[in-house]
Parts: sequence; structure tokens; C-alpha cells
Amino acid sequence: MVVQQELDSKVHDAFNESKERDGSRRIQKELAENGDTHNIKTIAASMKRQNLVPKAARKFKSTTDSKHTMPVAPNLLAQDFSADAPNQKWAGDITYLATSEGWLYLAVIIDLYSRQVIGWSMDTRMTASLVCDALSMALFRRGFPENVIVHSDRGSQYCSQDYRDIITSCQLRQSMSRKGNCWDNACVESFFHSLKVEAIQYEPIMTRDVMRRTVFEYIEVDYNRTRRHSALGYLSPANFELKHIA
Repeated sequence: MVVQQELDSKVHDAFNESKERDGSRRIQKELAENGDTHNIKTIAASMKRQNLVPKAARKFKSTTDSKHTMPVAPNLLAQDFSADAPNQKWAGDITYLATSEGWLYLAVIIDLYSRQVIGWSMDTRMTASLVCDALSMALFRRGFPENVIVHSDRGSQYCSQDYRDIITSCQLRQSMSRKGNCWDNACVESFFHSLKVEAIQYEPIMTRDVMRRTVFEYIEVDYNRTRRHSALGYLSPANFELKHIA
């Protein structure tokens, strides 16, 4: 009984440390790194005893407008989200965030090698400058690499002349999803899902300023640096890059 109480305490602490976001598998990995090795069923049983339920899932719809006559790039990614090194394949998209003062739009760029959010931008309007700012941040952070496949949907912002000018001037390779196919950009959709479920869905409705701070903290602290990703062997994106890049 004492052993069980000690385990429950450690599981409870790990659950709270994750801001009530982690399930049994991520908690198992967290405890194992600290020398407490338990199988997944033991962790799951402890969570059930304590009624520790990670924040639940919910689907969110796309926001970008693909009904336009601007040029569309070919689908170079073709649902191959694998990469052998950073700066081979980036993916971007836009989502909307509801605030007490109206919509706030978020654009991100994710490096598919580590799933790290390397560029992002927020604005009250969904314009070309929103996606241009996110791409510019990614380029600056990554040292302006060339020949990177930069994938997105067919939204008018990504087809805009301003966005295509950045693609051309920085010698990037633009790629776009097939019309109406959300699976072609599944990694970014997955990030938006995690953001909304883990950081926003269960919180009181926020002002735009509070939403901006919440998104900043989730991207730069929680998601990139500490959140364990199943596709990365349960390492965070930042730790995955540190471990695998000399």
C-alpha cells in the first residue's frame, strides 16, 4: 500500500506538471527518465484510481479560403512527412482563436524533421502578411536555408504575390495540398488540435492580449521544449534536435 501511495503521488505530480495534458504513456516516459520504471498498465491504473483524465479531444475546422484564381503550387510533399534532417520540409497553416474581443488568427511554420514550431505570427486579420511574418521568422531562426519544401494548403494567403516573392527570393520550393484534402497537411492540423485542446479549450474565454501570451507560452515553452511527442520517441521537439544533431 505504501508503494502504491508513492506511485500515485509521483503520477499525480507528473500529471499536474504537464498542466493536466499528459496521458499514461507520456507520464510513463517522464517517470522513467527519473528512475521510476513502471509499465503502461500500472501508470494507467494509478491515473484511474486518482481520476486523472487528460484534457479531451475535439475537432476544429479549416479557416483558409481556397476559392480564388491565383496560381497554385504542386503537391511536392505528397503526405510524406518524414525528413532526415532539419530544413528539408516545412509545413504551414492558419487557424482561428476565439477571444472575448473577436477572432485572433494564428499562422505557424513547423519543421517536419522534429515537429518544432519554428515560425509563427498572430493578427486580428487573416491577410498575406500573417503567413509572410510566420515564414520570415522561420527563415531567420533557421539561418535562411535554401531548397526547403514549404508546404501549405491552397489558401489565398499562401498564393499571394508577397508570399510567393519570399519563396522565390529565398530559393525555397513551394508545395500545396490537394483541394479540400486536410490529410495533406496533417502534422500542422495535429499541432493546432493539441494547442486548442491543451491550452485553450478548458480555460475561461480570453482577451486578445491574454490569448497572445497563452499561445506564446504554449509554443515556445510547452510544445517546443517540454511536450513529449510520440513520433519523436517521446522526446520534445527541441530535445529531439539536440539529441540527433551533432
